[in-house]
Amino acid sequence: QVQLVESGEGLVQTGGSLRLSCAASRRIFGYYTMGWFRQGPGKEREFVASISWTGHNTYYTDSVKGRFTISRHNADNTVYLQMNNLTPDDTALYYCAAGHTAQPTAIESRPSEYNYWGQGTQVTVSS
Repeated sequence: QVQLVESGEGLVQTGGSLRLSCAASRRIFGYYTMGWFRQGPGKEREFVASISWTGHNTYYTDSVKGRFTISRHNADNTVYLQMNNLTPDDTALYYCAAGHTAQPTAIESRPSEYNYWGQGTQVTVSS
């Protein structure tokens, strides 16, 4: 069992930055692809970014490429999402997720492939 706790919520203006953190309750290095998803007002949950358990591979949805960076620090079981140049369209509840995998280079955008989810942290971008 892996418990995930997100932090870093905030209210920023358009063009601002935020850094989200996701702390895992146990060792996530090895066997867990990590991902960030978000759900905006009146929208379905969507994939944002994924990182392999080695940290060597990353994958982003098109709308955040060049603005968001996912990273992980396996020594302290934490995953980050650095978000720059934020726009109101980025307003959402952001979720961290962990997906068990035997592939060290695996990245994953499908929510069904993730086994554990955090409770979410709110990001609000004002215009």
